[in-house]
Amino acid sequence: MKLGVLFSGGKDSTLAAYLAKKEGHELICLISLISSNEHSYMFHTPNISKVKEQAEVMNIPLITQKTEGKKEFELSDLEEAIQKAKDKFQIEGIVTGAIESVYQCSRIEKICERLELKCVNPLWKKNQFTILQNLIDYKFKVIITGVFAEPFNSDWLGRPLDKDFIEEMKEIHEVYRINPAGEGGELETFVLDCPLFSEALEITDRKNFGEKNSWRMDIDVKIVKKD
Repeated sequence: MKLGVLFSGGKDSTLAAYLAKKEGHELICLISLISSNEHSYMFHTPNISKVKEQAEVMNIPLITQKTEGKKEFELSDLEEAIQKAKDKFQIEGIVTGAIESVYQCSRIEKICERLELKCVNPLWKKNQFTILQNLIDYKFKVIITGVFAEPFNSDWLGRPLDKDFIEEMKEIHEVYRINPAGEGGELETFVLDCPLFSEALEITDRKNFGEKNSWRMDIDVKIVKKD
């Protein structure tokens, strides 16, 4: 099936795209919503402008759509972007990185129904620690670019998602009951390399912003050859 990918540049949307391709689907285009609201209910915002470089190393066309990120109203912007993808690339379905969020998944599914598209959710209801382990197993290079919950602080920014990260998240999950994969908005990530990339990305500059348990890292990246 020819699919468009709702793509944020983070681990979930990228892993979902990879799994859809492994299942035999064809990734036709990426669809990214550029929200001016950092607290959007629907869309990932940290470093969203860097999806251009990710699309380049994935060799997949990118459709971007600006949105003010207002709750519910942003859905019309999402539908417009998906309609553009359908018109331009004749996609037959949409891939999402939804894991637990009924709010997000149900609204995307309704849009797909209206546009007569299939909705493909490879991560839906999957164990979140399994998802984190999958990223390691499939050799994804992922870093933390945002933290928005106790007990996180600025020290977590730029940290790689590796075995040590998973072990520490197990302890944090036991105490604070947060979503280990950040499905509740506790964490944001950026993918620097994965099997979908023909080349890797490297950070050239970073700036941290925030206070207490709410921090984000804005990055600049360049394309480099894989190790």
